[in-house]
Amino acid sequence: MQACARWTPGRKEVTTVAKDEGRRLKPSLVQEDKDALAAIVTMTGYQPSNAAYALQKLQAAAAAMTAAQDDETQKAAAAKAARDDAAAKEWEFHNLVLGAKDQVIAQFGRDSNEAQSVGLKKKSERKKPTKKQPAKSE
Repeated sequence: MQACARWTPGRKEVTTVAKDEGRRLKPSLVQEDKDALAAIVTMTGYQPSNAAYALQKLQAAAAAMTAAQDDETQKAAAAKAARDDAAAKEWEFHNLVLGAKDQVIAQFGRDSNEAQSVGLKKKSERKKPTKKQPAKSE
């Protein structure tokens, strides 16, 4: 793997291969690339010897990047909205189940097998409260 494409003062070569294309670039580096493209657009005699770096290809790549970033932003907003909708439906379901448990207690009683079957503890199975004994002083 080679270093990221950057010119460093005192260094004679500029490498053009990315380090790890699986990770996101820092926004500052993307902005530097946008600034470089803007500078290249203003150059009157830019004719690269390698056609892969032609102005039209640079502009097309920039447009594709912007479109992908916009798509990502829209999908992130949609994911947040879907998460909020799912949370609202979960709460709606939970509140309905709590109400249904109350209805089971009202219909069958706290000490019934039906109340136990919906996850409640029978009244007869609860521990009786005990009084705390005062500490003996000697």
